[in-house]
Amino acid sequence: MCTSGPTVLLRPSMRTKELSMNPPVRVKEALYREVQVHSSPRGEQSSPDYMDTRDAPEQAAEKDGSPSSSSSSNEEEKCAVEEMKLAVVVEAVLEVNGDGAGSRRASSSSSSSSSSEHEGNLQGRLVDAYIHSEKSLSDKEEEEPVDYSLKTFETLEATTLDENSATPADPTAPDISLFVKAGSDGESIGNCPFSQRLFMILWLKGVVFNVTTVDLKRKPADLHNLAPGTHPPFLTFNGEVKTDINKIEEFLEDVLAPPKYPKLAAKQRESNTAGNNIFAKFSAYIKNTKPEANEVLEKGLLKALKKLDGYLVSPLPDEIDADSMEEERVSTRRFLDGDELTLADCNLLPKLHIVKVVAKKYRNYEIPSELGGVWRYLKNAYTRDEFTNTCAADSEIETAYLDVAKRLAK
Repeated sequence: MCTSGPTVLLRPSMRTKELSMNPPVRVKEALYREVQVHSSPRGEQSSPDYMDTRDAPEQAAEKDGSPSSSSSSNEEEKCAVEEMKLAVVVEAVLEVNGDGAGSRRASSSSSSSSSSEHEGNLQGRLVDAYIHSEKSLSDKEEEEPVDYSLKTFETLEATTLDENSATPADPTAPDISLFVKAGSDGESIGNCPFSQRLFMILWLKGVVFNVTTVDLKRKPADLHNLAPGTHPPFLTFNGEVKTDINKIEEFLEDVLAPPKYPKLAAKQRESNTAGNNIFAKFSAYIKNTKPEANEVLEKGLLKALKKLDGYLVSPLPDEIDADSMEEERVSTRRFLDGDELTLADCNLLPKLHIVKVVAKKYRNYEIPSELGGVWRYLKNAYTRDEFTNTCAADSEIETAYLDVAKRLAK
């Protein structure tokens, strides 16, 4: 089993950190707001003494120029009004800071004290309120910082599997390397029915093996040293190079045998020869350049396809019930020799797929829909990983036949 590596997840904190304003700005807004609400009804708004920036001589001159009819009771009343304004401001500031008790203490000051003492006390409270506000806001800014860094979390497999629980390698397993033709990009699987044939066999056997795509255009030196004069496909089995495809098939079926590996040979002898002339008929048809011969060659291909279809729709011996009185029914098996892929399928399916793709591309010829057995056979193959994962892409097959498929002369 392959285990996934650690998964990196971005996990931002669920908490939202409030970015508070500069403390003087908050206090100033509170002061302005409350002063405007409680402003004097006279034409000119009065301000508390701590906000008056005029010099003392100017203030004394205004006092000297005041009407002589002002009595000491008026002076006390004026002080009381100023005190109330300051109290309102202090209360507003303390409410902003969440300290209502300080506001109540400010409002309970004795009105019989002198004006300077009350103003001094109120100014002191305002300063304390500002300091308290600045301190409380700075405390908020000192909260634990939010961690937005990337967190690494292991997957379930990575946390549950350890070295002891992993499946140990089989010391008796053979060392197999398969070399197949590379595609036009030099890396992907190229068009080669013989390469796919061996690829499918090893896959169906369930053995561990390596696959190397060989770019024939570059002619790597390693390939020349490994198998001089040999083109893929070929394989190495425990270091021994094997190049003959038919002999490789026989060798793998003999060495990779039950009970450890499945048997892939077909039970019915006819399954090995069904459709064996289709690829030859196709090659003659696709390479032809004479219009007068095209119809004859097309009929030859169709005849071979019909013969294969007849075999696929005919029941195999194990599908026939000897005791049944019903007429012989049509076979519903998935592949040539039954419902499982065999060596016969590994040989025929890659070629049959090429016929379907190339004939459509370069001759606009499609396998007739009335050949239900052939189409059932192909569709069942397309559901199997052993076929689809070892097959070249349709575009790769078309490219491979670009120079092979001849245009009909006009």
